Amino acid sequence: MQLSLNSNRLHVAGASAKPIVLPISANLASRGKQVITNVATPSKNPTSKLAKRSRVEIIKEQSDYLRHPLMEELVNENTFITEDSVQLMKFHGSYQQDHREKRTFGKGKAYMFMMRTRQPAGLVTNRLYLTMDELADKFGNGTLRLTTRQAYQLHGVLKHDLKTVFSSVVQNMGSTLGACGDVNRNVMGASPPLVNRPDYQYCMKYANDIADLLTPQSGAYYDIWLDGEKFVSFQKENPKVTKDRAYNGFGTNFENSPEPLYGAQFLPRKFKVAVTVPGDNSVDIYTNDLGVIVICDDKGELQGFNLTVGGGLGRTHRDNDTFPRLADHIGYVDKDDIFHAVKAVLAAQRDYGRRDNRRQARLKYLIHEWGIDKFKSVVEQYMGKKFQEFKPLPKWEYKDYMGWGEQGDGNLYYGVYVQNGRIKGEGKKALRAVIEKFGIPVTLTPHQSIILRNIEPAWKEEVIAMLAKGGIKDINEWDTIDRLSMACPAMPLCGLAVTEAERGLPDVNVRIRNMLKTVGLPDESLVVRMTGCPNGCARPYLAEIGFVGDGPNSYQLWLGGSSNQTRLATTYQERLKLKDFENVLEPMFLAWREHRQADERFGDFVSRIGFNELKKLAPSRVVPEAPKKKPAPKKPAAAAKK
Repeated sequence: MQLSLNSNRLHVAGASAKPIVLPISANLASRGKQVITNVATPSKNPTSKLAKRSRVEIIKEQSDYLRHPLMEELVNENTFITEDSVQLMKFHGSYQQDHREKRTFGKGKAYMFMMRTRQPAGLVTNRLYLTMDELADKFGNGTLRLTTRQAYQLHGVLKHDLKTVFSSVVQNMGSTLGACGDVNRNVMGASPPLVNRPDYQYCMKYANDIADLLTPQSGAYYDIWLDGEKFVSFQKENPKVTKDRAYNGFGTNFENSPEPLYGAQFLPRKFKVAVTVPGDNSVDIYTNDLGVIVICDDKGELQGFNLTVGGGLGRTHRDNDTFPRLADHIGYVDKDDIFHAVKAVLAAQRDYGRRDNRRQARLKYLIHEWGIDKFKSVVEQYMGKKFQEFKPLPKWEYKDYMGWGEQGDGNLYYGVYVQNGRIKGEGKKALRAVIEKFGIPVTLTPHQSIILRNIEPAWKEEVIAMLAKGGIKDINEWDTIDRLSMACPAMPLCGLAVTEAERGLPDVNVRIRNMLKTVGLPDESLVVRMTGCPNGCARPYLAEIGFVGDGPNSYQLWLGGSSNQTRLATTYQERLKLKDFENVLEPMFLAWREHRQADERFGDFVSRIGFNELKKLAPSRVVPEAPKKKPAPKKPAAAAKK
């Protein structure tokens, strides 16, 4: 039996329990056919055994809704904050980091902070883009990092500059609230600037609405960064979001709490949401805790949403109780019920997710333990309605909208590929010049690139010339392996990284292209992803070839993901040294050429034949290192004299 505690009630996950169902009241008739007053009734008094909680749970509970001791430590003379404040700082959108390559003898760690923004569907106003660009130069390391969840990361901010940076973002139409921490993270959304596609317009709208619905409400964010002044957003919250957030007919909310959805302890771990349209898997929909798929009728009118639950990729090396998992289909809801359904999924994770072991606290582990049917039943109780049948969908495709395209309103868009998401140097200057001169907004993509929007056709040639001057290449000038690849920042700033990713992948891609040329496949493309640790920020477990850092210049090798990101890869080799990549991969590429089916991609080929057959067809050429000989034991001095 597993116990999990939240701030006002204790649930016993897995205990025999029956909900108490009361007759429906008149004012709730439109919301469902039953009223659940107790989602889980323990089989024995839960106070007889208090739930074990991790230290982070205690820190959250005692923080006064994320205020203390962070408020006090931000204004002291130290260059760093303590571990308790580090945990709280995440909720505000920042991680404390140590630049390992700037440590100096006698002074210890080189502390600085990474700030991450909240950008639902990756939509960025012209004003915010220019602000972020300027902040990077004045207070960061001079670069902007585009994330795999359609947000910005600003690296290299010093502690005494944090308040200036955070307040500048908020006052220029941005936010960092909930970009990290045990809350809903940035809501991804498939968001190509196609104004003649109603489904995509709904996708962007609901990504923003769900982000608003699940935003922390206590006001601590504004107390710390704006001295208590709640800045008026440039975009008012949808009144239905406000109404549905406050609704508590089925136990989703904490009554009279500053945090109606999160309570004093917030969630057990992070919660990730993505919104897309049928067929467009640019957001890697099945890797999210909650996936929301827009369903329209033949006329483009919104009908409702398919929902998926339980995706997530983070894991720990050599801990088989942690693993990547793709989401399950849970059902369909009508459009009027979407916010209630989102709250219900979040409440189930909040109340039943593990709080004793953070490695086991994500929603995917709860669903893995319970099964989708039991989880669905509990969510339906929080929602007050049953899910409808999941609607049929077309085949998923990967779409990136790079290069030039028509928006459908007479204007153009231009997708600019940004290698591993790092905007820097002359390219950064060129992008700013174009965005500033023409006053255009942008979209940050799920694959770390950027789309320039609302470009008038008369500007096209000048835009091309300005970008080319800064060394920005058109998408057709990039290798397709680069175009499809992703890497996390890793070294030297990420405290979890054990090897290179962002700085290492470009050279690895060149080596892979050369291998393909060697075996007679010069034009093939591959989905290659690399991370510096097993947490999976660049989603390597979906790649055809995934490199997952496990030590200096060493990676786990994952193979067999699909090009449309609907199949997980599997560990092929526990440790592969960077210097040995050719000796392992090149024989595989040769086997692929010789034994593939017509137009079969590498990931599909590996998945079809299996690892045992692949090892027969493509034996590794790595020469095992000879075991080091142990030195002979020295003879005792007395024996030596004899």
